[in-house]
Amino acid sequence: MNTNTSKVLVALLVVFVTLMVSSVIYHLVNKEYVTETAILATAEDSISFKGVYVRDEKPVYYNGGGTISYSVHDGGKVGKGTTIAEIYTSDYEIETKQKIEKLNEELSILKKIDNPGTSDVEKPASLSNLILEKYKSTVYALETNDFDSLADNKEELLILISTMQLVTGNTDEYRLSIQENISQIQAEIDTLKASQSAPVDRIVSDQSCYFVSYVDGYEDELTKANIDNLTVEYINSVTDNVSAVTEGVLGKTIDGYKWCIVGVIDNSNNKFKETEVVYLKFESTSQKIRAVIDKIKPTDNAEESIVILSCDKLTYDLVQHRTERVEMIKGVYEGIKVPRKALRFKEIEETVVDEVTGEEVKKTTNYRGVYVKLGEQVLFKKLDVIFEGDNYVISNKNKGNGYVVLYDDIIVEGIDANGN
Repeated sequence: MNTNTSKVLVALLVVFVTLMVSSVIYHLVNKEYVTETAILATAEDSISFKGVYVRDEKPVYYNGGGTISYSVHDGGKVGKGTTIAEIYTSDYEIETKQKIEKLNEELSILKKIDNPGTSDVEKPASLSNLILEKYKSTVYALETNDFDSLADNKEELLILISTMQLVTGNTDEYRLSIQENISQIQAEIDTLKASQSAPVDRIVSDQSCYFVSYVDGYEDELTKANIDNLTVEYINSVTDNVSAVTEGVLGKTIDGYKWCIVGVIDNSNNKFKETEVVYLKFESTSQKIRAVIDKIKPTDNAEESIVILSCDKLTYDLVQHRTERVEMIKGVYEGIKVPRKALRFKEIEETVVDEVTGEEVKKTTNYRGVYVKLGEQVLFKKLDVIFEGDNYVISNKNKGNGYVVLYDDIIVEGIDANGN
């Protein structure tokens, strides 16, 4: 082989080796990873089931004739001797009564506004703050379906706005207008009362209780005394028959504010325990209701247990159904959301203090964590898992040094169990 040929072969070999080494270095430095940003997330540890309301209820009877005018809304509390409903001969009498009630409400508000003491002690700045706070309270009552508070807040808001007009406007002219309205409304009330007939019957409560304007046929069966006898088959058979009509019955009373709800759940993992405090979410209301698990009864089926919960909050929404879907929430967890496919394990040697001797010793622990990309570096970071979902986990957001933090670039593809 001549010298020129040798030189060419050596040059080609050098170029080949250089390209091969460059390729290896390139792929080491520029390895492609698929990453996801660590974000803050909230997760609920919960289970959903068909819930059946159980309350101590008693039908309220009347003679069955005439037209009913209810004096209390569903879920409203009544005292002993309080009128629940009045019976009139026709719808016209009820309409007249409702007009009088509405006019009396307007009259009451106008008289409060007309009271000189209302405007004399208020200043525009303080009134403005009061109006804003009352507006917020009104919106909150509307969102939570708290109708009693809503009515009170609306009235107070109207009084505050009208008082602001008195304070900042032509006081004498505005007050004269209010007094004229008072006179007109009072005259209208007197006219309506003169044409009004008295009710033919009045239904009065014989105890302190809550009232609901319908019956559904389950009043004698779904009682707290009978709750331990309820079977899976019976619970599954209960329907939401709120439209049931019974002759001579105008509704029912609920004894006490404490009520129960039962359902069938899969508790084979013993996630839920008796006496545990949980929160319930219903289809009928946006509120989360606090409840206590009174009993979890096993059945012949390992995946079916009867859960009995008790609650002590009664609202309009919670008496509108006999059964509805319920979500039972064990806990709410907030932290850093980590995809399950990114999870890895790594043994880390650490210096720790021996609890017995107080001396520093070396200890190797197999930590669960993830690999994160920090610039050109790939680092292993530990997790403090507080909740496990199907395809993700939630890690403590405040664990500290060495743990995943918010906005880390978590590697989900392109790395093996050894971090390569």
